[in-house]
This record gives sequence, C-alpha cells and structure tokens, in this order.
Amino acid sequence: MSADAGGEGALELAVRRLQRALALLEQRVAQRIAEASAGAGAAFEEDRARLAAALDEARAREHDLEEAGAAASAALSRAIAEIRQALGSAPADETRIAQEA
Repeated sequence: MSADAGGEGALELAVRRLQRALALLEQRVAQRIAEASAGAGAAFEEDRARLAAALDEARAREHDLEEAGAAASAALSRAIAEIRQALGSAPADETRIAQEA
C-alpha cells in the first residue's frame, strides 16, 4: 500500500501544482483583459477628443466661409449698382437690352 499512498501523494501534489498554475493563469488573463479595457477606454477618449477638435475646426471654417460669402455678395451688389449708375440704365433700357439678347 505504500506504493499506492506514494502514488496518490504525487498525484495530489501534481493536481495542486496544476490548480495553482491555472489560478495564476486566470489572474494574468484577467489582468491583461483589464489592461486592454483600460487601453480601449483611453483610445476612445483620444478619438472623441480628436473628433471634437475637428468639429470645432469645421465650424470655424464654416463661419469664415459664410462671412466671405456675405462679403462677396455685398461686393457684387455694389459693383452691379456702380455699373448701372455708370451706364445710366433706366428700367426701360434694361428691358430693351434684355429683349436684344
């Protein structure tokens, strides 16, 4: 029976070693998962911040373009008024020019 007892002791020792190795492996996997989750959260925050900055830039550009469009429209209106004044156009003249075209 001592051979069986020795065999069982070695088997129990191997089982305990395997259980400790599995527990250690589970801890390391859980740690890696936690690290990966934290990294993903940081990446999400970086993406969000980058997108927010891009949106702010786009809004500023939109505002600049609206101002440029308004300035161009005003300049065109002034140019049209100056041309009409220089030509001395009257409403009848404009009708005649439109019919000739």
